[in-house]
Amino acid sequence: MHPVIAKTFGGLSKPYYFRQFIFGLIFPAIFFFASSHSEHSTSLASIFYVTVCTFLYPYSRFVYESVMGFIVGENVFFVNAVLMLLVKAITMAICWVFAIFIAPIGLAYLYYHHSKNS
Repeated sequence: MHPVIAKTFGGLSKPYYFRQFIFGLIFPAIFFFASSHSEHSTSLASIFYVTVCTFLYPYSRFVYESVMGFIVGENVFFVNAVLMLLVKAITMAICWVFAIFIAPIGLAYLYYHHSKNS
């Protein structure tokens, strides 16, 4: 594997990437379910966008969790479980929809981090 690809796309641990990828599959499932029940056909561009966002979602989520970890630190908040799940679903949707824009930040950081360590 090329070193740049290994340091960026291979930068997340396999279990973390797989877990986030599985959660990211929720959104294309919703998209394709809605598309299959629509009178309009799904364009090739939307299929491409959905595919790219799904594969980049783990990197987008990595950026979100890193930023939130920096802001919140080691603090623990006790909130209503329904509210927490709603906020989590909204942040997941935002990370998935904007993955194509957010993930490059995570990929750049992973490249820098793994280049610094080697």
